[in-house]
Amino acid sequence: MKGRKILVTGATGIVASPIAAWLARDNEVWGGARYANPEAIERSRAAGIKPVAIDLAAGDFTNLPDDFDHLLHFGFMRGGPGDFDRAMTVNGEGTGLILQHCRKARSALVISSAAIYTPHDDPFFAHVEEGPLGRAFAPWSPTSPVTKVAEEAVARFCARAFDLPVTIARLNTVYGVPNNLLSLHIQKILRGETVALPWDPNNHSPIHVDDMCAQIEPLLDAATVPALIVNWAGDEVISAQHWCTLAAELAGRPLHLDVQELPHAPRANVADVTRRRALTGPCRVGFDEGFRRLFAAEKVGFA
Repeated sequence: MKGRKILVTGATGIVASPIAAWLARDNEVWGGARYANPEAIERSRAAGIKPVAIDLAAGDFTNLPDDFDHLLHFGFMRGGPGDFDRAMTVNGEGTGLILQHCRKARSALVISSAAIYTPHDDPFFAHVEEGPLGRAFAPWSPTSPVTKVAEEAVARFCARAFDLPVTIARLNTVYGVPNNLLSLHIQKILRGETVALPWDPNNHSPIHVDDMCAQIEPLLDAATVPALIVNWAGDEVISAQHWCTLAAELAGRPLHLDVQELPHAPRANVADVTRRRALTGPCRVGFDEGFRRLFAAEKVGFA
């Protein structure tokens, strides 16, 4: 993907920022975010990204052009128990407002979450895109499951209303970047602390950020009207117990796990990736390989 004009919202986020920087190597990338911190502006500029402050809740895109080839909508609000109304405004209405602003684009990739699936008692159950939604609880962000459903509904409407090809990608557990779930577990193990897990086994379908970068173009090319929905997840089913054990082995430290079952939290986060593999082909980064790279980077920072 070269020579395109691309808008990435949530461009200062943990996942979006390395993807925007990767795209900026060969494209004109604009980073939309709040940019409340001046340092975030400088980091974006250093990565070749054009930073522009946007407000999804207010629909304020004053300094944002509307002639993008593609939109990657990562921007969303994680909220606590008292933030549902605000989160619905940002994640639901804000998605509609940014898609309306970018309605002339060739295609849009809207990032949803695997957290919207109805939990299943089988920790190896792989959710398919047509599966049941709702009744999910995310301890790290109670507002996320319900407002991600709202985001998807609005994005589906916008695809049809604006004749805008859209892919809605339900993102699974991401690794290969700092400050995500896996890196936080690595940091705890390096400090000799106990890692709390919600279930045993606690399975995921983790995807490396390098694979995400490689799969962006085919996911944009696959965008349709009505919107296409696809699980954006890795090819392997990996438990949190597995990656914590591997981290302890690499660190040469004893492993301390504390399984704290959360009655309303999903037992696992496993996705059926048949549809995604048909669009993108298989992932290129094997989990253990990618995890060892992440561990090495975290260990340098720890030292």
